Amino acid sequence: MARTPSNMLPLGTIAPEFYLKDTNSSDTFYSFSDLKGEKGTVVLFICNHCPFVHHVIEEVVRIANDYRVQGVGFIAISSNDIVNYPQDAPELMTEFAFENKFEFPYLYDETQQVARDYDAACTPDFYLFDSLNKLVYRGQLDDSRPGNGIPLSGSDLRGAIDGIVYNRVINPIQKPSLGCNIKWK
Repeated sequence: MARTPSNMLPLGTIAPEFYLKDTNSSDTFYSFSDLKGEKGTVVLFICNHCPFVHHVIEEVVRIANDYRVQGVGFIAISSNDIVNYPQDAPELMTEFAFENKFEFPYLYDETQQVARDYDAACTPDFYLFDSLNKLVYRGQLDDSRPGNGIPLSGSDLRGAIDGIVYNRVINPIQKPSLGCNIKWK
């Protein structure tokens, strides 16, 4: 498995807008503006087959469930090339979301333009935007990786979300996420 770090989009970047199909519903398309939370929004790039995603997905769903009720929106996006990686196809995204109990949209970025707009590099790749749609956090969920023995906590992402929810300072020293590279066409 490739170990690709995130590119670390500059803090303060305004959330790039998009209009993508939600694989959790039959024909619904959503924009960032449609899905953003009142207090902030987490955009995460994931895919169905990545071992790094499989390692963190339960904690990601737990974090989403903890913070959605506090006004934080969650948006998952898959941008992988499905011709060479058919296990990431939209119909399998629907199954993956169901199996993992997603209560948030799982959008398909067929053209890969959204991944380019966010400068996404790996799965998982996490971005947190505040209520003004400005990037306040990008990077890792926590220090846990498949096989490193560190338990999942979500501490880095949780700390940043707490910052926007409770109006606290968010640490500007942020560690890149690490995962499989996005499968570009």
